[in-house]
Amino acid sequence: MADIVVPELAESISEGTIAKWLKNVGEHVEQGDYLVELETDKVNVEIISDFSGVLTEQKFAEGDTVKVGETIATVDESVRTAPQTKQAESTKDESTKNENMESSSKNAGTNTNSENPPADMSETKTLPPIASPAARRLAREKGIDLNEIRSSDPLGRIRKQDITSFQPDPHPNNQSVPKVEPKGESAQDSEKPIIYERMSRRRQTIAKRLVEVQQTAAMLTTFNEIDMTAVMDVRKRRKDKFFEEHDVRLGFMSFFTKAVVAALKKYPYINAEIQGDQLLVKKFYDIGIAVAAEEGLVVPVVRNADRKSFAEIEMDIMELAEKARNNKLALKDLQGGTFTITNGGVFGSLLSTPILNGPQVGILGMHKIQLRPVAIDKEKMENRPMMYVALSYDHRIVDGKGAVSFLSKIKELLEDPENLLLEG
Repeated sequence: MADIVVPELAESISEGTIAKWLKNVGEHVEQGDYLVELETDKVNVEIISDFSGVLTEQKFAEGDTVKVGETIATVDESVRTAPQTKQAESTKDESTKNENMESSSKNAGTNTNSENPPADMSETKTLPPIASPAARRLAREKGIDLNEIRSSDPLGRIRKQDITSFQPDPHPNNQSVPKVEPKGESAQDSEKPIIYERMSRRRQTIAKRLVEVQQTAAMLTTFNEIDMTAVMDVRKRRKDKFFEEHDVRLGFMSFFTKAVVAALKKYPYINAEIQGDQLLVKKFYDIGIAVAAEEGLVVPVVRNADRKSFAEIEMDIMELAEKARNNKLALKDLQGGTFTITNGGVFGSLLSTPILNGPQVGILGMHKIQLRPVAIDKEKMENRPMMYVALSYDHRIVDGKGAVSFLSKIKELLEDPENLLLEG
């Protein structure tokens, strides 16, 4: 037997949660086949088999926590074809037994005494239901009797999806239920549908870290608004040629990333972090771009943004966002950011106060572009495409003057984007 163990994941990750088994017990696996999907604090990792043979045991169920170096499955290298499961053998034996009994009955003809059946047929034996570990775990959590579940598996094995889709009979055995008048709000509330869902490891980690940031940082938010007329004009004039030359679309994020880098160079403490009683001021610019993935918010990092062109930044953002949506981000894609940009405007947010992505001390929130009347001078008003922006910062490092000046610098650069070529 060969053991499948949880490999080293990253320096800061020592455990994970089994999200999904990709191979079942009894299935043949080849060396290099994916066996299980492991959910860590940051990304999902698919563990491969280093051996060829038959998967003989899954030591943990979906939802269980496993540690690096722990054995999670075994592969029998001596078996080259999948053995029958115990249930399949049991089903086969039972079928053979029934066929033999039926044959004996036919051969006996009228000599068979129906009033005195054989001893082993005189009473029906109820076998315990066969269920996967994940199904048993979920049934216990929901308080469901496995004997009430109808399996969708051809062999009768109860799986997790059978538990999820189970709807209990409100009137078992067709018994009439006496009508009980509700007594106050509590009785009425008990009739309302409630669904309990297990929090994913990533969602638990997000929740824990956001609370930690709010408890450990002196977080404050300052606001400003940007007239996006000039940026939108540049995009309109340059987008087609930009796409032809670089095979990537010119978006707003590259403008904001360049503006952030220029502002960070001018106000370096916003590109720092606290380590004990020291300030770690970073002289590199790895900008995190928040992406909404199916399992929760992730922040992949655009490395060395100060050295990259608009096209390179847009390509990096496109590739990282695609990897996030397909759950293909690697740990290296998420580590080491110095500052974060988040864009709630794509979902329609007009204004918000973003929470710091610790241990960083600054995060810029972009919002929806909306036409608003703007005073051009004392006599003239115009409708302009305006965006509210927010900077949340750690007041332990960054003073109000520096934060307000940082955000004003971003406004200045974006309202005259030619400056980005000189300062970004």
